[in-house]
Amino acid sequence: MAFESLSEKLSAVFRRMKSKGKLNEADVKAVMREVRLALLEADVNYKVAKNFVQKVSERAVGAEVMESLTPAQTVIKIVDEEMTALMGGGEARLNSPSSPPAVVLLCGLQGSGKTTHAGKLGLMLREQGHRPLLAACDVYRPAAIKQLQLVGEKAGVPVFTMGKEDPVRISRAAVKHAKDYGNDVVLIDTAGRLQIDETLMGELKNIRDAVHPTDILLVVDAMTGQEAVNVAKSFDDLLNITGVILTKLDGDARGGAALSVRAVTGKPIKFAGTGEKLSDLEVFHPDRMASRILGMGDVLTLIEDAQKNLDRKKAQEAAEKMVHGGVDLNDMLEQMREMKKMGPLQNVLAKVPGMSQQLKDVTVDDRIVDRTEAMILSMTPRERQRPEIIGASRKRRIAGGSGMRVEDVNRLLRGFEQMRKLMKQFRKKGFRRRFSGMGMPF
Repeated sequence: MAFESLSEKLSAVFRRMKSKGKLNEADVKAVMREVRLALLEADVNYKVAKNFVQKVSERAVGAEVMESLTPAQTVIKIVDEEMTALMGGGEARLNSPSSPPAVVLLCGLQGSGKTTHAGKLGLMLREQGHRPLLAACDVYRPAAIKQLQLVGEKAGVPVFTMGKEDPVRISRAAVKHAKDYGNDVVLIDTAGRLQIDETLMGELKNIRDAVHPTDILLVVDAMTGQEAVNVAKSFDDLLNITGVILTKLDGDARGGAALSVRAVTGKPIKFAGTGEKLSDLEVFHPDRMASRILGMGDVLTLIEDAQKNLDRKKAQEAAEKMVHGGVDLNDMLEQMREMKKMGPLQNVLAKVPGMSQQLKDVTVDDRIVDRTEAMILSMTPRERQRPEIIGASRKRRIAGGSGMRVEDVNRLLRGFEQMRKLMKQFRKKGFRRRFSGMGMPF
């Protein structure tokens, strides 16, 4: 996951700082040196890292910190605030024209993920109630038009094509088509190059001048690190982009691009690609990202993911069963399948406050869910409803049917029994009162 190394280093710095009861100016300077090194190792632009540390230092050596009862926490709060400001302060939305359609021009180098993210953005807009249209203006890359059509079909978004015509003509015709057929957003997928050249920029400028886009979004790969920032600056100088879509933030990117793009270009990161699925696109929230980097989790995004992916009715039914003690292995299987919809478990758990540090030396294997599912599916309906009847011979049969060991079946049954005991505690009167104000059906 992006920022993992930076998060670990910053957390280690702050842990050492917390061990001191009071901080003096020398302590703050020593901490800031380590913070600066951690930022540089994360591929943050040198000037950006220098300015960031300078701003934090100026605030951290003031009376606000020195006279605080918890100076370490105050410094962390300052770092959080400055990091949020560094990435833009608040979320940046797409611009809205005075009359539809809004025209969004997607640009970037070849291989950055423009076509896929055109589909992701189209899906996001469709789910928000818009009627987007994808326009195929990459007429050079083999199968680019076909790829956009496939992506559009998966996203449920129509695609406008004119074959290998001039991209400027296609973009004009796409906007006219949108006006005629009631599409309120046009997403223009353009051609890329392996490097920035006059031909690429000339074509993009011509499209820009022909359709007057409300947004010019640069799609950049976070895995390219500092080079992503250089690419963003070059495109901005030539096209005056309005924002950035940063892709592959779920990968091993060190995170420097996300922390540097806004400071170098002055343009916000509007969206972040966080996976391979079309639904893996997030609005970029600087405050939440800063919280993740500092190991404080991201509860708001976790809640949004749950609301988007989980079946509300099933969740309500599960809560009712927990209250009345009717949970069985069928319910456990259903809840595991619902959790899988939210993406890799490692990423889900990393958004829980405090969990990022607990998981730093642990790899959460998503295959555990699949193996557990295989064991439960190898049971008879009666065994799932009454696990207590599963004896030695049944365990051997379940293990053989799922390709697992008897020890694995025992571990599953023990875990389920512990869960049931926990649910009994939740049904006690004291727990009912404690959770009654949280909207739980206790």
